[in-house]
Amino acid sequence: MSAIYNRVALIGLGLIAGSMALAMRRDGLAGEIVGTARSAETRAVAEEIGLCDRVVGTTAEAVQGADLVVLAVPVGAMAAVAAEIGPHLKTGATVTDVGSVKRHVIHSVAPHLPAGVHFIPGHPVAGTEQSGPRSGFAELFQNRWTLLIVDDGSDAQAVARLTALWQAMGANVDTMDAGHHDLALAVTSHAPHLIAYTMVGVADDMQRVTDDEVIKYSAAGFRDFTRIAASDPTMWRDVFLTNKDATLEILGRFTEELFALQRAIRTGDGDRLFDYFTRTRAIRRGIIEAGQDTDAPNFGRGAVKE
Repeated sequence: MSAIYNRVALIGLGLIAGSMALAMRRDGLAGEIVGTARSAETRAVAEEIGLCDRVVGTTAEAVQGADLVVLAVPVGAMAAVAAEIGPHLKTGATVTDVGSVKRHVIHSVAPHLPAGVHFIPGHPVAGTEQSGPRSGFAELFQNRWTLLIVDDGSDAQAVARLTALWQAMGANVDTMDAGHHDLALAVTSHAPHLIAYTMVGVADDMQRVTDDEVIKYSAAGFRDFTRIAASDPTMWRDVFLTNKDATLEILGRFTEELFALQRAIRTGDGDRLFDYFTRTRAIRRGIIEAGQDTDAPNFGRGAVKE
C-alpha cells in the first residue's frame, strides 16, 4: 500500500502512538515516522526497539515538515504541547489527537494552531490496560472504531485523508460532534472505569477480606475490574477532570439504577432482577454480534495455565 502521509509526527510514545507506528510501518502508510516523548527514558526505549524511523528530543523538531501530527499525550498536557508545536507546523498539515475527551481537547489545542493547519480531533476506541512504548501492537485497531470530530469548518479533503489512514490501520471510522462524543464515552468507558476503580478500592478497604483472599478468589468479575483499574492513572485522572459534566450525569443515572436494584434485593423482587439481567445480557450479545468482543468463555481468554 502506498504512503498516505509523507511524514507523520507522534507526540507521546505510549500504547496508542506505538500501535499506530507499528501499523503504519507494517503497511507502508507513512514515508517517515518521527516520534518524541517528554521522558528521556521513553525516548530511549522507543529508539532501542525501533518504534519510529527517528526519535527526537523536542516536539518542535518532531513536527518539522510533518504532514500529520498526532497528539498522544494525556488530555491535561494537550494545551502545553499545542503551544509548543504551533509555531513549527507547516501550512496544510493536519493535527489530530487520540484523547478520550473531545470538548476539552478542542478548547485546549485549537487556539494554539495557526491558520492553514487542519485540526481534526480523534479518538480510537481501542486500548488495553498496558502503557508505555513496549505495549503497542499493530493489530490494536483491527475492527475497532475511531471517532473523528468534524463540523462545518472541517476540511473535507483532510478528513478523508485521515479517515483513509485509520481505515488502512484496520479501524472503522465514524464522525460526530464533540458534545455527543463526550456523553457517549462517559457511558461506554469513563463511568465503567470509575466504577472499576471504586470496586477494587472497596475490596482493598474491607478489613474482613484479607489481601490473600482478594487475590486467590478473584473470579472473572472482580478479576476484570482489577484489569480495568490497572489503566494509566495520569490518563484517567485527566479524563475525569476534563469530562466532568458528562461523567457526573452518567454516574447520577447509575446511582438511580443501583438504588432500584438495592430495593429489588431488599424486597425480594425476583421478577425485577430477572428482567433487568435479561435486558443487560442482550446488550452483551449485541456487542459480540457487532464484532467488538468474542463469545469465547473466560472473558475471551484461555484457561490460566499452571
